[in-house]
Amino acid sequence: MRVKTGLEILFQKELGLIEGMKVGLITNYTAVNSKLIHLKDLLISKAKVDLVAIFAPEHGFWGSAQAGEYVQDEFDEETGVPIKSLYRPAVHAEGPEYVVDSIIAKEARAPLTESLEEVEALIFDIQDVGTRVYTYIWTMALSMEASAKLDKLYIVLDRPNPINGLAVEGYVLDVRFKSFVGMLPIPMRHGMTVGELALLFNEKHRIRADLRVIPMDGWERDMWFDQTGLPWIMPSPNLPTLDTALVYPGMVLFEGTNVSEGRGTTRPFETIGAPWIDGRNLANKLNELNLSGVLFREVRFVPTFSKYAGVECKGVQLHVVDRKSFKPFLVAICMLGEVLKENFNEFEWIKRPGREKGYYFDCLAGTDKIRKALEEGSDPFELYEEAQASAQEFRIEREEYLLY
Repeated sequence: MRVKTGLEILFQKELGLIEGMKVGLITNYTAVNSKLIHLKDLLISKAKVDLVAIFAPEHGFWGSAQAGEYVQDEFDEETGVPIKSLYRPAVHAEGPEYVVDSIIAKEARAPLTESLEEVEALIFDIQDVGTRVYTYIWTMALSMEASAKLDKLYIVLDRPNPINGLAVEGYVLDVRFKSFVGMLPIPMRHGMTVGELALLFNEKHRIRADLRVIPMDGWERDMWFDQTGLPWIMPSPNLPTLDTALVYPGMVLFEGTNVSEGRGTTRPFETIGAPWIDGRNLANKLNELNLSGVLFREVRFVPTFSKYAGVECKGVQLHVVDRKSFKPFLVAICMLGEVLKENFNEFEWIKRPGREKGYYFDCLAGTDKIRKALEEGSDPFELYEEAQASAQEFRIEREEYLLY
């Protein structure tokens, strides 16, 4: 049986919720039904509403902007409806802030008050990937706050967590490291849908928006995206496949280092490397760890952009051979440990942009424990056990917000 998304349920039986209203969308190109028709077009053709604004997250409405690239306002070519960017520079006296520090300037990531004046209801529909550092859920949280302040109806059209709703991994965010890649205390792999997260944010973290979640029909927690019967629309430019989404909750940590995470290749996040890594040795060391569900292979690649653009990198590709037993967060910290051990003089943690102190890696990890422990040569498996104790506490806390 094919899963029906919140979008499809809205048009099947919930249109009365917005009939006659002035509506704003927080969305991008992923908000399509099973026939690949976009929410915007469905509202215009089938709903008795006035579409007055569209708000676009990171990567823009069409997903054409790379990670971290600011997105400009534009107009929808067909309707003339303004598309307002929710990924704008946050300007301060000392100059623009980089995205990771945008939490200190929420006006750059949430709809501006004046852009919501006409809007009576906001509808959020974006495909998420189930990982804390993926910014769409923080766009949702900030726009929920904006709607709460102005007493607007906020509707979330639920979609599947593509990497299932059972597995929970990684440290719960330490709020000392909050940023736009992690604003509220949830683990790296949270195992929730956007609708469930909206409920958690609204109630546990007291956003108090006038929230309505339209659940899916037919989705179960143990489902992977390729079991839903829905078309895969890549959620962002560097997450082309479900395989990428699966490794992402761990491999994204390499963004916080001077090791390429495979951006600028056809296998981002599945390959890592640098000019100074011995790929064969690294693959052998990692395979000797007998990590569940994964094998490693020596590779060489030349990124077309991002780190080491135009320079040959040596490293490894991970091949997931059993996705049920594969633990992306554990695998990533084991990989980081081996790379650091074998390349101590070349390896670097990337500094937090715009700050004299602090590391971007800690924002991604949600803690400084991983960085410090790996520098001291600690056992990654013991580190993972500690992280999972944190994740288990969250697993219990999230229960009351689960819809499926």
